[in-house]
Amino acid sequence: MIVDYALYQNGRRYTEPSNLPALIQKAKSDGGFVWLGLAEPTQNEFEKVVGDFGFHPLAIEDAVTAHQRPKFEEYPGVQAMVLKTAFYEDRGSQISTGEIFCFIGEHFIVVVRHGNGAPLVNTRHTLESNPDQLAKGPYAVLHAILDHVIDCYIDISIELETDVVQVEHKVFGDTRESASQEIYLLKREVIEFRHAIDPLLSPLQHIASIGARNIPTELTPFFRDTLDHLSRASDAAAGLDALLTSALQAEIAQVQLQQNEDMRKITSYVALASVPTMVAGIYGMNFDTMPELRWKFGYPLVLGSLVLVTLMLFRKFKKSGWL
Repeated sequence: MIVDYALYQNGRRYTEPSNLPALIQKAKSDGGFVWLGLAEPTQNEFEKVVGDFGFHPLAIEDAVTAHQRPKFEEYPGVQAMVLKTAFYEDRGSQISTGEIFCFIGEHFIVVVRHGNGAPLVNTRHTLESNPDQLAKGPYAVLHAILDHVIDCYIDISIELETDVVQVEHKVFGDTRESASQEIYLLKREVIEFRHAIDPLLSPLQHIASIGARNIPTELTPFFRDTLDHLSRASDAAAGLDALLTSALQAEIAQVQLQQNEDMRKITSYVALASVPTMVAGIYGMNFDTMPELRWKFGYPLVLGSLVLVTLMLFRKFKKSGWL
């Protein structure tokens, strides 16, 4: 499905002619470039729309099937960049991902979206309000898309950091409620987030360092700045991943410590009960001749001895911290 398309010359949008092939021809003859936006096109729709651009079959296959890693590739006459978009859902603290394919030629840029996250409507409007930047050509559009997607990464990293802090408070708080499941689910979201960020570092470093064909030199500093933002988001995601790993280890250690403490208490109470049980067992064996059976002070003496020994054991366990 076509979202929007237009011809841009000297940073200005032109709507005439309205026919896409005619716009492409006008861009080639009079200068400028065509910016075409598509959303989840089928194979037939994509081939029909971009047939005039002469895309490589592999590029068409990637754009239609999606599920690609972030990358930057060069085909004859076309350069392609794949981005992972991300969207944070507050209700379930989950991250949904999508993909953006950017195909850049001398006189065009074709942007194909799959899934949710990082909508580009405002990106087009913002760039159209800055003709000087838009006049730098299709790679100015690519930079604007990259900048918008990476800004979304940074926003998501802030949201994830809030979730991680809440988990830390739960792990190290006074309550004994387990946070293992919450840590695991949050760690899975962070890993999904890192799958969007980390693979993009290499292609963006390639563009920002040595550039690519047809990229204006005046745009290189902008790509370097975008790379810096991406590196910050990547470092933040890696730090959150490490914090969750540490929190999970601390949770496991606390569970084991609590189990040890419970076992000490159980052992202490068993020891307290063992002396009365032993004495009661001895005097319950029904022998005719046993010490102190006929003595009138035998019963109080045994009870007093049991209480004294039990109190001594209780004091010892309490002093050692077992109770």
